[in-house]
Amino acid sequence: MIPMVDLNAQFEEIRDEVMKEIEGVLQSSRYILGEKVRGLEERLALYHGVRAAIGVASGTDALNLSLKALGLKEGDEVITTPFSFFATVEAILYQGAHPVFADIDPRTLNIDPVSIEEKITPRTRAVLPVHLFGLPADMTRIREIADRHNLMIIEDCAQAFGATFGGRKVGSFGDTGCFSFYPSKNLGAFGDGGAIVTDNRDIEEEIRSLRNHGSSGGYIHEMIGMNSRLDEIQAAVLLVKLKRIDRYNEFRRQKARFYTGELSEYVLCPVEPQESLHVYHQYTIRTPERDRIREALAKEGISSVVYYPLPLHLQKALRYLGWNEGDFPVAEKASREVLSLPIYPEIGESSIERVCDTIKRLFAGN
Repeated sequence: MIPMVDLNAQFEEIRDEVMKEIEGVLQSSRYILGEKVRGLEERLALYHGVRAAIGVASGTDALNLSLKALGLKEGDEVITTPFSFFATVEAILYQGAHPVFADIDPRTLNIDPVSIEEKITPRTRAVLPVHLFGLPADMTRIREIADRHNLMIIEDCAQAFGATFGGRKVGSFGDTGCFSFYPSKNLGAFGDGGAIVTDNRDIEEEIRSLRNHGSSGGYIHEMIGMNSRLDEIQAAVLLVKLKRIDRYNEFRRQKARFYTGELSEYVLCPVEPQESLHVYHQYTIRTPERDRIREALAKEGISSVVYYPLPLHLQKALRYLGWNEGDFPVAEKASREVLSLPIYPEIGESSIERVCDTIKRLFAGN
């Protein structure tokens, strides 16, 4: 079997250091918002070149808390992509705000800045771009549009830890940048976890209070918050991995180059615009032969996943909002063609060759 990701392979390399750090947390008896969380927050802020980072319980909470701290309320509109994980739109709806979709760029699969501008109304308060699969959205154009229309930006960086656009880390362009530490992410914990980065002191203080039941301490509650605190064990694990993240990402980039060299004659491979550094959380090809390729790979014991088989505007849970098939044709076409292949830092060249040979044999058979 060739899995989509092999978390055990990464663990074996760092086992001793991770177990030592976890044991240290257990011996400290400090499990919530302790030294490890503070240390991780400092390192994350430094890594992204921003004022502050705030550890939270998940990437979904990072989005939710960001929108709440920025004052989104019922009736406000937030422009985002229909081609993303469901949490992107959930966070908007949690605030009672209205998601407004803008179609995607057919090359990058990220939100199309031209489409963003077409969707702006007097009720628009924010733009929520997603750096899909590890490729940064066009933040120069999105920032320019947001500044011209006085809009806030919340970056969904869940799949793009360490990616850069124009030499800057994703997450540092918006009012907030939101990260997920789900185990399979480029920087993954041993459970759920997330973080928010920001350069704004007021937003930082608001989120720190919101994540802790609306309290800055001493059982005094200034607002209605929630329980969304990154725990010490996850922070300890992430500190170990953070030291290695650039190396992990470079390994992913090497594997991606190998895939592209082998497959570009047969399928549409991921693009990497000149100003972008892609970190390949997923290596996602596009082809009308998607389902036949997936079936051929499965017969060879090779995993593959469709991210995403149905755009957000066509999801049953959002049907009440009134979108229809044909509203976002580029995203709909992508959902019929995308297929993500196994990629992770430790995957061997022989495994990638097996994947590519299986795909090439299928086309040779045609």
